[in-house]
Amino acid sequence: MTAPLQSLVASGTKLWLDSIDPKLVELSKNQGATGATSNPIIIANIVKTGLMDGMIRELRAEGKSPADVAWTVTNHLVSEAERVFMPVYEATHGNDGYVSFEVDPLLEDLKLGPPHKERVAHYIELGKYWAKGHANRMIKVPATPAGIDALEELAAAGVNLNVTLIFSEDQYNKARDAVWKGAQRLANRDRFKSVYSIFVSRLDVYTEEHVPALGVGQGWVGIVNAKRIWQKNKAFWADKKMKLQQEMIFASTGTKKPTDPKWKYVEAFAGSDIETNPPETNEAVAVSGRTFTSQIEQMPPKAVLDAIDQHVDFQKLENFLMADGLKKFADPQKALLELISTK
Repeated sequence: MTAPLQSLVASGTKLWLDSIDPKLVELSKNQGATGATSNPIIIANIVKTGLMDGMIRELRAEGKSPADVAWTVTNHLVSEAERVFMPVYEATHGNDGYVSFEVDPLLEDLKLGPPHKERVAHYIELGKYWAKGHANRMIKVPATPAGIDALEELAAAGVNLNVTLIFSEDQYNKARDAVWKGAQRLANRDRFKSVYSIFVSRLDVYTEEHVPALGVGQGWVGIVNAKRIWQKNKAFWADKKMKLQQEMIFASTGTKKPTDPKWKYVEAFAGSDIETNPPETNEAVAVSGRTFTSQIEQMPPKAVLDAIDQHVDFQKLENFLMADGLKKFADPQKALLELISTK
């Protein structure tokens, strides 16, 4: 681990790799990562390398459909990453060392997805199925209406949860309340863990394009929004007597503007909870030469906060980013199935 990454971890940040590529998992663990997340884009990129060709050919020869093959491959890759991080899980008594498994994104397909009640039922069924027998697996569920409505039952079943696609405080509040309601139904909550993935850089891309009047607040919205939700999360769980930390994941931490330093968001959230950084972001941090200290409680000047509160309509922001996010959520799964069908 390089000195910059050492300082980031020493500040209190947990690093989770935004990939389950076997080579990157081993490398990132040596660099200080203590967990990982997956999604269809990540799986597709691994399939494109040819690494899984043998398994795919065998499954296809058995008559398996592209969907069955995709989930078998995903389960295999996530399981391998879980094996790598299991020592972390054991050493932290279940507080770290997780790998996230994303349930079927096609449930949220804007055109083909089933009705709301069926989506909720599928999330619950699939979440329980893919969690069974995997102590350090987190089931990733989006903070959509159907996803949120499934959280109580999943939590009540003891399924560890990564609630993703969170852009606003309203989404976070609804997701967290549903999880807590379910967690209270558990006879023993000592092994229950939930995390809430707040997306960061997409908010700044949105405001640059849609809120030109923001002025001094431009480039700060993602950071301020995530820090405010982090504060709410800390306050909410403070008196709940949970053995494991119920944490925020700062996601979408790769910068989009060429003029921004690659570690802009990494540095802003240093000091607490979890960062899921893309491999290239971790590489930039590793060679940055910087010493990272805790910044999580630091807010920008009042003028920046006032500009954000005056000009940003977070409901409109959520609506736009959720619509865009759902397209990015479902389309990669379709692309993965198409890729597998050509193997």
